[in-house]
Amino acid sequence: MTLPAAAGPAVTLLIADDDEVTRSGLSMLLAAQPGISVLGEAADGIEAVDRALSLRPDVVLMDVRMPRRNGIDATRHLLAGAADPPKVVVITTFENDGYVTAALGAGASGFVLKRFPVRRIAEAVRVVAAGEAVLFPAALGRMVAARPLGSAAALPQAALTGREEEVLRLMATGLSNPEIAESLTVSLETIKTHVGNVLTKLGAQNRTHAVVIAYESGLVVPRFAE
Repeated sequence: MTLPAAAGPAVTLLIADDDEVTRSGLSMLLAAQPGISVLGEAADGIEAVDRALSLRPDVVLMDVRMPRRNGIDATRHLLAGAADPPKVVVITTFENDGYVTAALGAGASGFVLKRFPVRRIAEAVRVVAAGEAVLFPAALGRMVAARPLGSAAALPQAALTGREEEVLRLMATGLSNPEIAESLTVSLETIKTHVGNVLTKLGAQNRTHAVVIAYESGLVVPRFAE
């Protein structure tokens, strides 16, 4: 899903990474991207939560391996401690990092790799700020297969309808709501209702967390090719 870079006000961003060179480089490069305003930086998970609560960015770009508090715990604290929490995009060096899967389960809206071109990271930030998810289904499938989070029982207990399971399967392929609506030949509002029901029944923080549960439950079988 690609959003117009210049549509509406700039997306505000906080960058959390313990490596100063990486953090400063991301801050400088992303600040130069259309539609993004970098509000500040944080060097560890505790500072990330504190600065996010004070600066109130739209999105936090959260490294997963940081001192004092890692990105998983920082994400969990932030989403639980703010009345209107920011979206969280986790960023890591390796796509098979088990921490990323755990952070998605804690409520992060997606993940990006540090090796991605800056324009792709910027697009991910804008997409998440708009309420969508950043999914790379094959990579997510590999991570879940390697390090399950233990929520496999959530799906059978949720009593999803047949259509809700179908929508969840399509979510797991990385399709956006408009794309799912087109695929099923129904209205966008109908899909939004189904997605909302899926999240509620699964107790999922967001659509990314719901997809993690779909993989863990076996509803979606991991595919190991992008």
